[in-house]
Amino acid sequence: MQPFNHDYLLIGQGLAGTLLAHFLEKAGKSVFVIGQQNEHAASSVAAGIINPITGRRYVKSWQVDRLIPFARDTYRELEQQFHISIYHQRNILRALFNAKEENDWLARSGEEDYGSYMLDRADLDGYAGKIERAFGYGEVQYSAQVDIGLLVQAFRSYLENKGAYREEPFDHAQLKVREQGVAYKGIKAGAIVFCEGRWAKENPFFNYLPFHGDKGEVLIVRIPDAAFEKILKQQIFIVPLQNGLYWIGSNYVKNPEDDEPTEAGAEYLRSQLERILKTPFEAVEHRAAIRPTVKDRRPFLGRHPEFPELALFNGLGTKGASLGPYWAKHMADHLVNNVTLEEAVDIKRFVKK
Repeated sequence: MQPFNHDYLLIGQGLAGTLLAHFLEKAGKSVFVIGQQNEHAASSVAAGIINPITGRRYVKSWQVDRLIPFARDTYRELEQQFHISIYHQRNILRALFNAKEENDWLARSGEEDYGSYMLDRADLDGYAGKIERAFGYGEVQYSAQVDIGLLVQAFRSYLENKGAYREEPFDHAQLKVREQGVAYKGIKAGAIVFCEGRWAKENPFFNYLPFHGDKGEVLIVRIPDAAFEKILKQQIFIVPLQNGLYWIGSNYVKNPEDDEPTEAGAEYLRSQLERILKTPFEAVEHRAAIRPTVKDRRPFLGRHPEFPELALFNGLGTKGASLGPYWAKHMADHLVNNVTLEEAVDIKRFVKK
């Protein structure tokens, strides 16, 4: 079927598709991307939080010691390439609601592998006097907020300018798989990689994988009297964005019927914010999306068991901002140099039935 128009055809241009395209091009390969802008896509709704300490037991996020430095370097590189500002290093203030939580935090912060991430004393900075204080606070460093939406937009413009992007729904029925590549509506490529996010459940080639999907709703608000620089986690997240706006989220709905925002979701977030803030706020926007989550909370990387020309990069979920760069590079190395995928992320861990 040669010659190919492109080395790789990528389906989906959210965070996963963007990062994979970036690393494939760095490896000297040509890409063509088919995407579909959607206001309910997780990449356009997510806050892009990178948080090294999570959960009620204050444990380090999976693989955080290698993921965060790699993510930071990748986003800095993309900032320089596109002359944008997307990586904002922000400490996280974590509310502690009783003496046990405070003791648990202090005990964990004293452990050798945790001291670099967890500060002994939390500095409320600009939050002082503007929030209802909890019992106490812990503070996390080496955390950040990534403007995923701006990155995706900048990369899309870059692809459009060189004729490597098409905006349309992808029709799986029109994909032609050959022994030496794939063809789709005049595009010929050596392989196709699906980066479809939550829509992968409808992909006939990979829908045997245990995709899950939790809906999250968020508010974008303006807080005129605030000048918050750090991220606050106090029941909900208050995340500083650009232009005086803040991301407020998120609620979780398992097995949602749709991806539409609901008044119940908005009211939950408003009421939580009213309990926390002592200063007025104005709701500017209400968004919702279904996250591409996975049964074991590990990404999906790999080739189709019967058709090696078909591959998948998906399942970044709620930690996509930190997971995405490292595993996109790993996937690119697998595709280009046949590097063996790590077992924890290889889709071979789920047998096709």
